[in-house]
Amino acid sequence: MSSLTGGNAVVGGVPTVSLDVPILAVLIVLFAAGSATNIAIYSRNRKRNHKFLMSLFLHGFCIVRVLTCSMRIAWATQPTNKSLVIAAQVFNNAGIIIIYILNLIFAQRILRARQPGLGWNPVLGVAFKAFYGLIIACLVMAITALVLMVTSTNPSTLSACHDIQMTSVTFLFIMTTLPLFILAITYLMPEHRDKETFGHGPMSTKVLIVIISTCLSITIAGFKTGTAWDPRPLSNPAWFDEKPAYYVFGFTLEIIVLWLLILSRIDLRFHVPNKSKGPGDYSQSIELSSVVSEEIKRPCTQKE
Repeated sequence: MSSLTGGNAVVGGVPTVSLDVPILAVLIVLFAAGSATNIAIYSRNRKRNHKFLMSLFLHGFCIVRVLTCSMRIAWATQPTNKSLVIAAQVFNNAGIIIIYILNLIFAQRILRARQPGLGWNPVLGVAFKAFYGLIIACLVMAITALVLMVTSTNPSTLSACHDIQMTSVTFLFIMTTLPLFILAITYLMPEHRDKETFGHGPMSTKVLIVIISTCLSITIAGFKTGTAWDPRPLSNPAWFDEKPAYYVFGFTLEIIVLWLLILSRIDLRFHVPNKSKGPGDYSQSIELSSVVSEEIKRPCTQKE
């Protein structure tokens, strides 16, 4: 196993059939249910011409996590298979950036509604797009470095990959904190006379959802960053390399974020008119009908 991990302990350890497979099976059910729920929400909204692509993003996140758990189950049955180790670790690092990006998008929408002069500034718009691109680029860099660290034995290559991985995970951690700073700026600035609203429900609820989701994401990213900066030898793993820490600070927090976003009905609360491009566009949306407003209280899988 040491040859597959560069001599360092793997966060979560090597999965076993007796312990990990039952846990992973439960996680697959929870993520699969999240996937089905988001597809049901998206399909129902599409019939009403209510476009909200974030439901598809969450569906994608769930699919990645189902694959992550499936790869770990396969790894448990073939612990010396290098390809399965790589696949499991790659999927483990992917997926969560979708949540990071959603938090940024929701914070940006609140900023644009409360402070339209700043929120719709073209320079800030370019900055947000750059942030999204950098997040994806960091993920690609981290995954590439991870693969090379497992497959290469060249010391210089391993050193370079380690530096790339440290830079990537640290940057991603910083990115997860941005929504909190955006919300702070939004509410510390004097209230804009042309402030708008969007979606269903009070703005305070939207802010609370973003704060909770962001804080949980910061915890997840912080755990990943901390474990990356303090690798332990395979012969002497730390507490954060053990299975309880791996499942609590990873999958459990992700499940909480996922179902927070689903059950709070972000598809209604954070919806904005299609092709919104400037101040005043949010206010041009047609008011939600009583049927749509009432739907937030109904199970999303209930037949119409």
